[in-house]
Amino acid sequence: MQRIGSNKQVGILDKSLSRGKSEMNLSSFALLFAEMVRFANNRSNSIGDLQDKLAAYGKFVGSRLLDVIVLREKGYRRETKLLNMLMFVKSNVWKNLFNKEADKLERSNDDPCQYLLIEKEPIVNTYISVPKDKGSLNCASFIAGIVEAILEV
Repeated sequence: MQRIGSNKQVGILDKSLSRGKSEMNLSSFALLFAEMVRFANNRSNSIGDLQDKLAAYGKFVGSRLLDVIVLREKGYRRETKLLNMLMFVKSNVWKNLFNKEADKLERSNDDPCQYLLIEKEPIVNTYISVPKDKGSLNCASFIAGIVEAILEV
């Protein structure tokens, strides 16, 4: 708890969510994410299982992140149209997560109902060294879980 004045104490639940945004140190994020990958790796049997666990962790983060972003930036208003929601993810969500917009949002040529959110160098892949036996591992499934949770709501 934090002390304010002489006898008043403010709990963490009493603080406003709409106050400033805080940024996380990149090395702290890299350490935390690497440990999360190691934790999931120790509890998985295959690469697919590991990526599913990372996506599940991402869904946990994404469902909570959406509430905070909507409260801070949209004034309790959520998008209902798919393209508007995808643009919201590309700009607002990416800025809150990575301090920049996603590189591209494209509609698939094969399927008109499929969209591609493109990040050329995902930060979650930058600080993870993939062992040779897990060569096809893509840690960006964590980000995919975040996006999936945001689009499910």
